[in-house]
Amino acid sequence: MFLKKILLAGLVFCSFVMYGQDYFPANDGVKSKNENYTVFTNATIHTSPTETIKNGTLVVQDGKVVRVGKSVSVPANAITVDLSGKHIYPSFIDMYTNFGIKKPKRAGGGGRGSQYDNTREGYYWNDHIRSEVQGIDDFEYSSKDAKAYIEAGFAVVATHQHDGIARGTGALIALNSEGNTANRVLDQNIAQYFSFDKSNTSRQSYPTSKMGAMSLMRQLHHDLDWYEKGNVNTKDLSLEALTRNKSLPQFFEGDDVYDAIRIDGIGDQFGLNYVIVAGGNEYKRIADIKKLNRTFILPLDFPNAYDVEDPYAAAYIDLADMRHWNQAPTNPKQFETNGIPFALTTFKLKSPKEFKGQLMKAIKHGLSKEKALAALTTVPAQLLGKSNEIGSLKSGAWANFMITSGELFEAKTKLYEHWVQGQKTVVKDMNTVDIDGTYTMRMAGTSYTLAVKNSTGGKAGFILKDGDDDIKSEGKYANGWVNLTFPGRGNKFVRLVGQVINDRFTGKAVLPNGDEESVSAARVAAEDDKKGKDKKKDDDKAPVIMSMTYPNIAFGFEQQPNQEDILIKNATVWTNEADGVLENTDVLIKDGKISKVGKNLSAGRARVIDGTGKHVTSGIIDEHSHIAAFAINEAGHNSTAEVRMSDVINPDDSDIYRNLAGGVTSIQLLHGSANPIGGQSAVMKLKWGASIDEMLLEDKKFIKFALGENVKQSNWQSFSRFPQTRMGVEQVFVDYFTRAKEYEAQKNSGKPYRFDEEMETVVDILNEERYISCHSYVQSEINMLMKVADRFNFRINTFTHILEGYKVADKMAAHGVGGSTFSDWWAYKYEVNDAIPYNAAIMHNAGVVVAINSDDGEMSRRLNQEAGKIVKYGGISEEDAWKMVTLNPAKLLHLDDRTGSIKVGKDGDVVVWSDHPLSIKAKAEQTIIEGTVYFDINRDLQLRKDVKAEKSKLIEMMLAEKKKGLKTQPAKSKEKQRLHCDTTETIH
Repeated sequence: MFLKKILLAGLVFCSFVMYGQDYFPANDGVKSKNENYTVFTNATIHTSPTETIKNGTLVVQDGKVVRVGKSVSVPANAITVDLSGKHIYPSFIDMYTNFGIKKPKRAGGGGRGSQYDNTREGYYWNDHIRSEVQGIDDFEYSSKDAKAYIEAGFAVVATHQHDGIARGTGALIALNSEGNTANRVLDQNIAQYFSFDKSNTSRQSYPTSKMGAMSLMRQLHHDLDWYEKGNVNTKDLSLEALTRNKSLPQFFEGDDVYDAIRIDGIGDQFGLNYVIVAGGNEYKRIADIKKLNRTFILPLDFPNAYDVEDPYAAAYIDLADMRHWNQAPTNPKQFETNGIPFALTTFKLKSPKEFKGQLMKAIKHGLSKEKALAALTTVPAQLLGKSNEIGSLKSGAWANFMITSGELFEAKTKLYEHWVQGQKTVVKDMNTVDIDGTYTMRMAGTSYTLAVKNSTGGKAGFILKDGDDDIKSEGKYANGWVNLTFPGRGNKFVRLVGQVINDRFTGKAVLPNGDEESVSAARVAAEDDKKGKDKKKDDDKAPVIMSMTYPNIAFGFEQQPNQEDILIKNATVWTNEADGVLENTDVLIKDGKISKVGKNLSAGRARVIDGTGKHVTSGIIDEHSHIAAFAINEAGHNSTAEVRMSDVINPDDSDIYRNLAGGVTSIQLLHGSANPIGGQSAVMKLKWGASIDEMLLEDKKFIKFALGENVKQSNWQSFSRFPQTRMGVEQVFVDYFTRAKEYEAQKNSGKPYRFDEEMETVVDILNEERYISCHSYVQSEINMLMKVADRFNFRINTFTHILEGYKVADKMAAHGVGGSTFSDWWAYKYEVNDAIPYNAAIMHNAGVVVAINSDDGEMSRRLNQEAGKIVKYGGISEEDAWKMVTLNPAKLLHLDDRTGSIKVGKDGDVVVWSDHPLSIKAKAEQTIIEGTVYFDINRDLQLRKDVKAEKSKLIEMMLAEKKKGLKTQPAKSKEKQRLHCDTTETIH
């Protein structure tokens, strides 16, 4: 605020001074306002990306464009600059920087405690909502940083504090090196900014995950609505700022393509027109991005090639990472091709100096030059609401323009001068002649060759040779003249001076004895000699781009697979119905549903799969899975009922494919066990390559609860969050259910109420509209939660893990709760010491619906074998054991009306096995979901060869990059993280 006050005072002072200078004499004599014009003539003027004037004239006065056109009269009091053969372009605008903004000081503290409450009075309840921040308050102009932007073509930047989830407003700054803060600041509050990243200024724990950040954003907007309606007596400065800045452009930073989809969801829910800052991999799902109907800001931080010379190191690079190197530069082109509006930014680059190289790479990969110019000029100007001031050369706009040697986006084009608000910065002297090349000359009876490099780059380089021998020389090139000193024969110095005119060096050599000798030499080769020409030819070649797949990683589909009518003939069919196991039976899938089950069925036009000697079952269902997710726990509070696993689904997780190879067709993606009341589940079908929406079964509403060691943080070395005991866990449940009843009563009363996403979810539980799957081990807590449910008149749906379920199986059956357990895990932590491998059988025999789950990305693809163990432990029949990974989890997930058995009318989710499905020899040969084959063992064998061949091609391309001298990054192994109940992440 201090800087802001100084700025305002400065503006008032400046206006006073201008008034005085216009109308009153100064103490040291009469001064008048400078009303001279600067006129640029005979240039090719690109007034906008679509308008060009040849031999045009640009008239500038007082930092503004006065006139521009082909037939423009030159004012009498004008300085005229002849730009024959040169071009003028409007300057670039970068909408997303932190130019001149000081980084906030990181919050101190630490240790084993966590901060759960906010630290600021009068602001929003979460410290990471900092909408009241104004970037201008932390702004300080940096000449050094401004120079880098100016030399990269930027005259104006929008800058803000890159800190927090709601980041406040930014300022629009002109990079005028001759100006002051008052005239550089074009707008103090140009836009409002958001991200999913926490603030460095606070240690407040919540949120710890991206799904928590999303929930916080949703609740923020509910609270804003409540606040704006006058329902809060105290002033909240964060919400006040959000209200005040509603009309500004709204920018939301994402990390990848799925962040864009998340941001769009928040925007759609609350009617907010977010401009999305892209992550750089949107090309992977460009059709989904197009459907969002949003505008984007695209960084150009394309990755360097990997150094793959070491074949052992290269073997560890994932194909997806190799592809991203190859395909990322096509991202802007994909936006252009699909008609998605976008601007470009230097964001994520180490320096603006890298920008031109990355932009040229994007153009080489298909981005049109016209669209590139628009994305740097007119588009950002329009998005910022400043089209009349910046982004084009029109009358009344700021005189922000570049003078170049040729067309802007040509490799050899040089930026000579950059004018910002009518003030000139010389980048390269436009009067310096390019004398690069090789010259042959004879002096003092000796023939020499002289190579000149970088003559227009500010510091020319000279290489002098006598035959093949290099001669140490010292030289310089300035004002069109070459001066060179070198030892001649006898090691005595020769001094050479001259200039290059029309490709000929003309001058004189002063010999060691003082004699002068005229020298004349023709330029026999410019710098693009044969080697340079070969390089240019190589550079002009269209880059080879690997084909996209769905998903765009190894084993993806070149085209999305289609639903088919499928007839499986002569198989052993495990129906999971009263018919039991049927020999030599056919199964017909039509329109995604099981149409017929019987013998000698007619194929019609259906695809036929020979099932002779094979087994056909319904698809395996994993009731407790943590695959296909970017995060598992939101650990910031003891209840996070508001968070949604559907917000963090990763449809590109290779474990989806591996699970399909193990016969798994559906999963419940569960929140972890960091808190007594966890997040909402995502029940989904493993449709490899499909979109998130196509995978989700949104009508299935579940939530994760947890008991025991994890929720009381026994093994986390944290002693600050309630609960710390098993007794405290019970109290959490009672408190939240009591609050939910009070919330519902208020909601049903007809009186105004604050919409609370967390309470809405808990109310759904009380009304049995959302079902609990509870992480559990110890019998005392299992009993406790059933009693709490009885007290509040609802039923627990599933106890998952439930390794002491055998101790309370009768009570579970009476309550009507199912058990989803491991086959034979025990003793991996203290509270499972009493686990036994007969657990599933004992619960089953007591009448409990029992499922076998994985809780593990590796075990999940062997659940058929895990079911086989139940036959050994407890004497369960093969059919009942098989139901524990198919029909029973379908019942627990309320999916048994759709899947879990082979019955006419159910979804065509079936697996063709090579052998008895409970055998360790059995392989899933085809895994089918709703009549679409998502895994085929023969296709898998071919894909393994294809992956190897594609990696070899990419390695060759990377080796060629290194050979050209381009930057590389070290080859590194990226080990896949297996997510479990206790996996936590920390968002920055």
